[in-house]
Amino acid sequence: MGLWAAHTGLRLGDLVRVAWSHVGEVAIALPTGKSRHRREAMIPLYDDLRAVLAAIPKRSTTTLTSTRRKPWTASGLSTAVQRAKWDDRDLHFHDLRGTAATKFYIGGLSVRVIAEVMAWDEEAVEKIIRRYVGRQAATKALIAKLNEAKKGT
Repeated sequence: MGLWAAHTGLRLGDLVRVAWSHVGEVAIALPTGKSRHRREAMIPLYDDLRAVLAAIPKRSTTTLTSTRRKPWTASGLSTAVQRAKWDDRDLHFHDLRGTAATKFYIGGLSVRVIAEVMAWDEEAVEKIIRRYVGRQAATKALIAKLNEAKKGT
């Protein structure tokens, strides 16, 4: 579940709603709950995410199921996450959303594209990037982008 969240950036309530029918050929398309289903997260199926999906057993119409082979509820998954000890750092589920945004940013996606992928507004993405991406990583990402742009001219 942690890998799934870290690769998608979905909120816990949205994560438990992801059905296999949301998984398309190139992306996971999911209307988000916080927006009352007016905005749609469009998460591209990059190699690492495809590997996570391939490892998930198809036991239900939803992607995440408990050891009892039943779909997780948001409250049940929240309780399981709270009981899990991830490591000595004080990590929370929402930190996995920051991990996904950081991964997308370091991978060269713009703040605007990340916002569209995750169905966030650009200010939220910028805040996450400031919090989770160190100055050095952000500078390396900028250098890579500049070098790539130079090759295109």
